[in-house]
Amino acid sequence: MNDNEFLRACDALIGAPHVLRGADQAHDMAPYLSDWRKRYTGRALAVLRPADAQQTAAIVKLCAEHDIAMVPQGGNTGLAGGATPDVSGRQVVISLRRLDRIRQVDAANHTLTAEAGCLLANVQQAAQNAGRLFPLSLAAEGSCTLGGNLSTNAGGTAVLRYGNARELCLGLEVVMPDGALWDGLRGLRKDNTGYDLRDLFIGAEGTLGLITAATVKLFPRPAARMTAMAAVRTPAAALALLNLAQEVAGPLLTGFELISDFCLQLVSHHFPAQRYPFAQPHAQAVLLELSDNESETHARQLFERLMETAFARGIVEDAVVAQNLQQSQALWHLRESIPLAQAEAGLNIKHDIAVPVSRVADFIDATDPIVQRIAPGARMVTFGHLGDGNLHYNVMAPEGVDAHTFLRQFQAPVTRAVFDSVHAHHGTISAEHGLGQLKRDEAAHYKSPVEVALMRRLKIAFDPNGVMNPGKVLPD
Repeated sequence: MNDNEFLRACDALIGAPHVLRGADQAHDMAPYLSDWRKRYTGRALAVLRPADAQQTAAIVKLCAEHDIAMVPQGGNTGLAGGATPDVSGRQVVISLRRLDRIRQVDAANHTLTAEAGCLLANVQQAAQNAGRLFPLSLAAEGSCTLGGNLSTNAGGTAVLRYGNARELCLGLEVVMPDGALWDGLRGLRKDNTGYDLRDLFIGAEGTLGLITAATVKLFPRPAARMTAMAAVRTPAAALALLNLAQEVAGPLLTGFELISDFCLQLVSHHFPAQRYPFAQPHAQAVLLELSDNESETHARQLFERLMETAFARGIVEDAVVAQNLQQSQALWHLRESIPLAQAEAGLNIKHDIAVPVSRVADFIDATDPIVQRIAPGARMVTFGHLGDGNLHYNVMAPEGVDAHTFLRQFQAPVTRAVFDSVHAHHGTISAEHGLGQLKRDEAAHYKSPVEVALMRRLKIAFDPNGVMNPGKVLPD
């Protein structure tokens, strides 16, 4: 079967309007061929857009039979190039965006089953409509999809209380690389009947199979939320505040974000409507939130006790407490605007790393001077989820230095130094963005040979012909 025959077979399976190919459809194909950061741009034989799991399985089977490599894609909001085809023009992109149905909400079982192409925001809304909470939340929730969240094991702002995507998922429906469809959509908290296949596909970035639907956990909606921005002197002081908050609030502590002063200044500079939250600058800030299922009164009492103790111990220098939902959203908007402010400021060297929570301050104190020795005057854009040890440890060019020139000269040595420091602090070079093609080789460098060999065996066992998202996660 030649290319034209293959494409006609695709037309027959999913309908010609959903098989994008050729020069006359280059404009329609373009959004599927570049990653969100425009770091990678590939070519594709076609972009295929099946409507449901059965069509997806049929398309995958056809590709497997003709040894055509497949690149699964959701909202295409990934940050590591994991959903971008290579430049050969011989791969197909399988877009899951049309698989966008909420199949079932079981409020009594606190579960929801949705297809992989559902926007995360729509999953959240479906849960809310049923009087429940789906707590996975991140800045791209209006454009990222549930399948992509699971494929990269997304984290977000509520991991501290609810866990990341893997911990929120109970069951999956997956198309295997040969086109077989596995229905593992079980809404069970306990199922001890053999190997846990579900967890193998979560975080695998579509290299072992293609997720078409998932059953996820729901939670009671909180009766009250309390949000504050607290100023502290150092990351170590932020860690002390985290420990105190966990002592006082226990599992009610939902979010705990570390934000350097430079991040806040950057947002205020590029988005003047978002005002700097304090009367004077402070080296570090913490955005923290409690979610209480009892009452607003109970939440406020806990929050007041926490902040009074923090001030009495000299941990906190200043604080802004949200008095209503609008003010709470404004504080979170400050945090979520940091990546947008970075984009306005120009290209920078980005790192999505994690170390044990207890070592976050040590990591920053040890790594900042190393970066300055390599790239004097570099500006550190450090923020992230202190509650789970995940930092976005980003490096901007010095004031007045061209960003492209800075990246060409310093990206490789700075990244190597940062990753070496992460490794020395027993951390990981990718916490929530995945490996894709961006960090594929680096991950293999820092993993043990045993771990890499085990991953290769899994890949071969599930995808012996190497047709499912090749070139991602594992080096060729």
